[in-house]
Amino acid sequence: MAKRVFLVVLDSFGIGGAPDEQAFADEGSNTLAAVLSDSNEPFPGLTRMGLMDIDGLDDERIKTWKDAQTDMPRPIGSYGRLRELSAGKDSTIGHWELAGVYSSTPLPTYPDGFPEYILEKIKQVSGRGVLCNKPYSGTQVIADYGKQHLETGDLIVYTSADSVLQIAAHEQVVPLEELYDICGKCREFMAGEDGVGRVIARPFVGSSEEGFTRTPNRKDFSLPAPASTMTDILKDQGLDVISIGKIKDLFAYRGLTETHATEDNTDGIHRLVDMLDVDFNGLCFVNLVDFDMKYGHRNDIPGYAKAMHEFDDALEKIIPLLGPDDLLMITADHGCDPSTPSTDHSRECVPLLIYGAGYDVPHNMGEIAGFGVVSSIVYSALLSRTFPSNVQRIPHELDSNNIYSYVDMTNLKTTATTKDIYALVDDAIEKGAASVCVQPCYVRDAAQRADGRLNICTVIGFPNGYSTTAVKKFEAEDAISNGATEIDMVINVNFIKSRRFDEAALEIGIIAEAVHAKGAILKVIIETCLLTDTEKKMLCNIVTVQGADFIKTSTGFGSAGATVEDVKLMRHFSGATVEVKAAGGIRDEQTAKAMIEAGATRIGASGIK
Repeated sequence: MAKRVFLVVLDSFGIGGAPDEQAFADEGSNTLAAVLSDSNEPFPGLTRMGLMDIDGLDDERIKTWKDAQTDMPRPIGSYGRLRELSAGKDSTIGHWELAGVYSSTPLPTYPDGFPEYILEKIKQVSGRGVLCNKPYSGTQVIADYGKQHLETGDLIVYTSADSVLQIAAHEQVVPLEELYDICGKCREFMAGEDGVGRVIARPFVGSSEEGFTRTPNRKDFSLPAPASTMTDILKDQGLDVISIGKIKDLFAYRGLTETHATEDNTDGIHRLVDMLDVDFNGLCFVNLVDFDMKYGHRNDIPGYAKAMHEFDDALEKIIPLLGPDDLLMITADHGCDPSTPSTDHSRECVPLLIYGAGYDVPHNMGEIAGFGVVSSIVYSALLSRTFPSNVQRIPHELDSNNIYSYVDMTNLKTTATTKDIYALVDDAIEKGAASVCVQPCYVRDAAQRADGRLNICTVIGFPNGYSTTAVKKFEAEDAISNGATEIDMVINVNFIKSRRFDEAALEIGIIAEAVHAKGAILKVIIETCLLTDTEKKMLCNIVTVQGADFIKTSTGFGSAGATVEDVKLMRHFSGATVEVKAAGGIRDEQTAKAMIEAGATRIGASGIK
């Protein structure tokens, strides 16, 4: 469960491959590929978030970029491809779907301009005439009609392939408040069959001699969503819903507790970073519109790439600032491929990149149908309850007069039957053993047999340790859910031999946190027979720092088991919070006592003679 969710929409950052692209005349569109075609400069932040590992990135421009990289960071969280289901490719419908509202009917568009009855209504509410009335580029329309507008005071009315009614006016001819009032009145009658997604005020300045430029005072008057969105529901639940950028416009100011307008992407990124220092409980919803407005619609590949690098640079700073109760999500609302002849939005899949609370291990989510999964993840992160664990570890004291009080009585044979496990549990209870260590498939059986009289231990990543962190975490949590109170995890020896100590340490920390969260303890098996003394010493420090409860010598399936020398080394170089478990080849009381004298407080053995 998270306290804060930061949801960042990279407006128009599609990744191609929409299965219905042909129906929108967008075959082959791929905004990511267009951006990567600009240069081979790396994107370390987005790559760490998993962008380049998403399935289906088969465009040759992407492959060329990947081939040119000398170092590709490994993903740190979850990543996947989202397919839009709504019948549209505009920002309004895209954001509605992200917020859990699907649109089966596309919003109206006007490829031939608006009909006369709409123009008459605009004239009526504004008291001004109308110019243009065509689909047009926003910068070109003021270049072509700006002079006439200055001479007549008539409004420049235009549209695009998107569901928009846009009204451009010079700030000295039509003051901002007047322009906003006109657009607000247009919003009222642009409803029903004429319910465009947005009525947009497009103020500009300049002269016909020096040229005209649009100002940051744009204002969107969006069609309210037809049902409750994620923002509405979160606000109703008493959570903070903070808007940065044009989120407030796209949701018609509905379901928000705080809004922050932005001048551009740079301003939006700065405000996002500032929010990391704010103590709130809920959602910070960010839209970075420059990707779409300034670069996608203008077919400006270098500009789009530069803006992406600006965000990537910021991401490298943002990730370390996230707290343990924070969740960062990055996605998009549609595509706008700047490499195609069209300057309009493109029907594409979009990325979903997640890192933070509950999403701290690499995981490929594949392709997910529906942008609405974003709202589901947000709900789960912010509204799910945390229930106390059913696992209750049994207090256990060591008894110097009973060697079995040190022993995890073990049966990990591949031929062990349910009957064998029951017998092991019964014997361990009778002898006062520390626990029984059984196969994951028998944890539930052992726990039911013990009925609260004995701790149940199992192994994960066993015996080779080279499964991924995500698999080990799932194994551990599943085992605890089935009744395990102790988890023995095998480290990734491959990483140790590759000197990837940071990754090995991160894995131990993740598993320790997950195990402790469910009320169990973690023992880390380092398989000493495969390590040098230097590697053993390093692992003693890593296990201590990462918060595991025990460091354990061996699986019992390696080329050799525990030795007194290794136990002494591990006891000496491990911190005071870490206990030592000796396992492998310990079959008699004399050997067990030697391990205990060397510093072990737990023995792994199938039996002690």
